[in-house]
Amino acid sequence: MNYLPQLQLLFKKYGKKKHPLDYANTYQLVVMVVLSAQTTDALVNKLAPELFKQFPSMKHLAAAHPEKLFPFIKSVRGFRKKADWLVRIAQALGDNKKIPLTQKELTELPGIGRKSANVIIREAGGVPQGIIVDLHVLRVVPRLGITAEITPEKMEKALMELIPRKYWNAAGMSFSHLGRELCRPTGPYCAECVMNSVCVYCKDNKLV
Repeated sequence: MNYLPQLQLLFKKYGKKKHPLDYANTYQLVVMVVLSAQTTDALVNKLAPELFKQFPSMKHLAAAHPEKLFPFIKSVRGFRKKADWLVRIAQALGDNKKIPLTQKELTELPGIGRKSANVIIREAGGVPQGIIVDLHVLRVVPRLGITAEITPEKMEKALMELIPRKYWNAAGMSFSHLGRELCRPTGPYCAECVMNSVCVYCKDNKLV
């Protein structure tokens, strides 16, 4: 099935929508993306202002001992490990202006995998080198029937083969926002979804 015409409607709706993390610059984006792994964006947004008052830049963060971050991020899952990652990232980069926007350079930094790198590149306006595959994307894409792959790496590869590169920055975040807003784990709102005419889950469950 050719999903592209319908996907273009999805990308038009969500493709330029900002990530839910409430960052003010690329430094804050990197820190918040690392903290948000296995933690809600809402929680990271809540703790971020006090964290960035204390550590407003890479230089400030690089000079800190990881334990100094604990009081600000202790509600985050794996906060000890993430504090260590963040200080090591800051020490490796040294300055906000040196934050890379390539998959290779970002994934060489502690605590940053492909998904996190794709988020950083997309939100910072970089050239797409992959497609964001988060928990929402992992739920939405198989429901639509676009690919049967269920692991992040294999799903991303399949999506990159099916979707033209010019849509990569729009694609992952569009699937993610669809999952956050309409294609929920239970009770998906199929009648409101622009993908309902091609969605396998919708058709199989006669939801429209």
